[in-house]
Amino acid sequence: MTETALRRSALAVRTLPPARVSAMPGPLLLAGVSDGPSLCAHRERHGRLPTPDLRTILGNVTAAGVAGRGGAGFPFARKLAATADGRRRPVVVVNLAEGEPASAKDTALALLAPHHVLDGAESVARALGVKQVHVVVPAERPRVGSALAAAVAERQAAAPHRRASTDWVLHEAAPGFVSGQSRAVIELLDGRPGLPVTAWQPEAVAGLRGRPTLLSNGETWAHVAAVLRRGARGYAAHGTAAEPGTTLLTLPHDEDSEAAVVVEAAYGTAWASVLGPAVHRPVLLGGFHGVWAGPGDLAEVTVSREQLRGLGLTLGAGAVLPLRPGQCPVTVTAEVVGYLADQSARRCGPCRSGLPALADEVWRLASGDPAASWTRIAELAGLVDGRGACAHPDGTARLVRSMLTTFDGEVAEHLAGRCLA
Repeated sequence: MTETALRRSALAVRTLPPARVSAMPGPLLLAGVSDGPSLCAHRERHGRLPTPDLRTILGNVTAAGVAGRGGAGFPFARKLAATADGRRRPVVVVNLAEGEPASAKDTALALLAPHHVLDGAESVARALGVKQVHVVVPAERPRVGSALAAAVAERQAAAPHRRASTDWVLHEAAPGFVSGQSRAVIELLDGRPGLPVTAWQPEAVAGLRGRPTLLSNGETWAHVAAVLRRGARGYAAHGTAAEPGTTLLTLPHDEDSEAAVVVEAAYGTAWASVLGPAVHRPVLLGGFHGVWAGPGDLAEVTVSREQLRGLGLTLGAGAVLPLRPGQCPVTVTAEVVGYLADQSARRCGPCRSGLPALADEVWRLASGDPAASWTRIAELAGLVDGRGACAHPDGTARLVRSMLTTFDGEVAEHLAGRCLA
């Protein structure tokens, strides 16, 4: 490791997956999780999922406004329609490769409610005429792979007609922040190293071996199942008229630095009720590719993608990181950017050269180095943004810009060799 990497490694931001994950019961996806994750318990709680045709599924997910929960928030109905319109046989993929260390929502679903996830994928696969469904699990979270293997075995044992049952194929993604990126997953399924590559068309148009590929993360598939089970109107009993339903949020455990807590919040829920007193601290929204909310910025705001977007914020993949008392947001940003630079695929110039240079400049700022330059940091962020083979440089640049604008006072103090924390 370089000297700067060694210095970064001594800081307090967790850059490994949480060792322990717990979840609070919720209204939709996390309802009844205390009964256990078995198929029997799942069907007793929710009954069998209906098997609607493609037109019915499209109508329901459109009316319910289901959007992808992997970070981009792309409408699921549009991806499904594009996949169905392809001339070649489509591919269905459940992506549980949660590379973001700050996120544990797909992990929680895998451990506590795996059949919600599998229900959604199986129902859509049947409507598309697809028998085989690919499930990608993260190597660095072995309990996820074990939980999905057990859930798949339960479904296969319970299938009345084995020949008509879904064929589940499990794949293991290598550890790494970018391993869960959609094109990295496509590469993995195609037998190559699971690293991002440049894509000229969306996966729903040309994914695995050029076939239309419907690839979504675990939470998205679970929401599809909830909509199909309850109908769009029943699903909309939670949330707001503009944003029906709920979303999963990952927060750090108050007392255990190695643990994460997943909560299910209906859209429209006040951030003050989600975060408690921590709402008055700086909060990193959206995980390591997210943006900073300053102290108290969320006090009068609700869990709403639209409302956050209007404030220049993002919910991203639902990772929510309030700083602990005494933590410096500039120093935390420096460690995260250093981690992201180390985690790049190194397949393009911005990742090979730009991100390490940006990480070094942000670390100079955090450490009070007199050579640190606000202008240089902003310049490097601009040089990597929009020029990578994937969105990894973009997300890193977004985080850095957010630090510069949200904490301009702290940045100025660091440039003067002082730290307010």
